[in-house]
Amino acid sequence: MTLTRVHTDQKLVSQVESQLPAPSDRAVKIRIAHLSATYQQARGYLSVIEDLSLDIYEREFLCIVGESGCGKTTLLNIVAGLIAPASGEVHMDGQPIRAPGPERAMVFQEDAVFPWYTVRQNLEYGLKIARLSQARRDEIVDRYLRLVGLEEFQHAYPRELSGGMRKRVDVARAMALDPQVLLMDEPFAALDVLTKERLQVEFLNLWSTARMTVLFVTHDLEEALFLADRVVVMSSRPGRIRRIVNVPFPRPRSAELKTEPAFQELRRELTHELGS
Repeated sequence: MTLTRVHTDQKLVSQVESQLPAPSDRAVKIRIAHLSATYQQARGYLSVIEDLSLDIYEREFLCIVGESGCGKTTLLNIVAGLIAPASGEVHMDGQPIRAPGPERAMVFQEDAVFPWYTVRQNLEYGLKIARLSQARRDEIVDRYLRLVGLEEFQHAYPRELSGGMRKRVDVARAMALDPQVLLMDEPFAALDVLTKERLQVEFLNLWSTARMTVLFVTHDLEEALFLADRVVVMSSRPGRIRRIVNVPFPRPRSAELKTEPAFQELRRELTHELGS
């Protein structure tokens, strides 16, 4: 995609973007076709998403942004199999999604840790459900405790952890199940700015080792541009795709990227577009 509305750094952005492989060079992991979603109200049905089609590729990090009420979370819940669309279809690897499945894991905005379990027990919970052997569970849990830096807190309870640490438990528990697709609904929204930025970098490091497909909903344009391969900008309700941006910044990425002129110019451009 050519960024036609970038001004002061248009040449720089376009040059970097042209060096990146197109996501379409990879296989389609999730195909969303002519999707519509409605909610029943006292006076009838409210249209939330209307005729939305989108391909999400293998190992892609895709962020979805848009105004509150544009259908971002509804779309995520449909891909998760938690709710059914009014019309249209969602396929994963060519198979229709009708219900939740272990190949798709979800991380919510609110903490979803079990308060009566320790950090280690929280990470182990899904692995027990999957009936993995104790030795295999220990191996996986130990690995993710190291990756998220919670080894010394493995026997602590959630009430003894900070908000950022509890979110690390959330993310590690989802990734420990080795899902093919990770669905994330504004997971860092409730955190302070410094903790949020640190977890963004930590999560990119985690994702770089697993390289699962990620569908990440956020209202934060800076977060979307920092994390994603592509950013889908949705219109106001009923949600449609307004624009898809190929993010023109190579990986690996560090927090310093956010201060670069090309990054800030693209963020301003998308902020203006959403505001209009």
